[in-house]
Amino acid sequence: MTDAPQNPKDTLLDAVLSHVPFDGWSDGALLAAAEDVGMDPSLAKSYFPRGGVDMALAFHRRGDAAMVDRLKSEDLSALRFRDRIAAAVRFRLEAINDKDLVRRGTTLFALPTYAGDGAKAVWDTVDQIWTALGDTSEDINWYTKRATLSGVYGATVLYWLGDDSPDHERTWAFLDRRIDDVMQIEKAKAQFRDNPLLKTLFAGPNWALSQVKAPTRSPRTDLPGSFAGHRQE
Repeated sequence: MTDAPQNPKDTLLDAVLSHVPFDGWSDGALLAAAEDVGMDPSLAKSYFPRGGVDMALAFHRRGDAAMVDRLKSEDLSALRFRDRIAAAVRFRLEAINDKDLVRRGTTLFALPTYAGDGAKAVWDTVDQIWTALGDTSEDINWYTKRATLSGVYGATVLYWLGDDSPDHERTWAFLDRRIDDVMQIEKAKAQFRDNPLLKTLFAGPNWALSQVKAPTRSPRTDLPGSFAGHRQE
């Protein structure tokens, strides 16, 4: 039994990766990759209509998929909640074998034209982390969790790009500190909610926020260590 042939789009993306460190996520890289695999340039362009940005987004999604696959194979049930998040972010970064690909992407998504695409890509990554770990929130917390983790993830990526320590140990220490900061914020929010005076003063705003609903989606429950309904620590 032979393996199924690779999707031509995936073949093209594989070929692009060797050109990106030199040409960036650009039409030039796309055309060079098409020549490498013997693909007509117009067909290559049809796979990535916006050229570099579509290729960069496809590469980003590939990394997200690798992260989710690893989360499926790892048993995180013995870890605290905050350590599961740290593991997911680490898995995501370890899915990348060439930092130059990310550096070039960071430069591309810093352009005003593509800033929205970059922000959405990060949001999709952290959404997949929360979903994979069994998040069941249905209110404003759905948004605040993802917004907070987006900040942690983005800062960690930038730190990781400049980290030359063995096994990126300084990056993982940085990530732990950022998550600890977030946990402190969550503790403060819990104390705020439990304060009778503040609860009364902010009853109106709290009611308004409670009406915000999360998008409809199917929570993941098939991953080892999934914590649907698990108390956050």
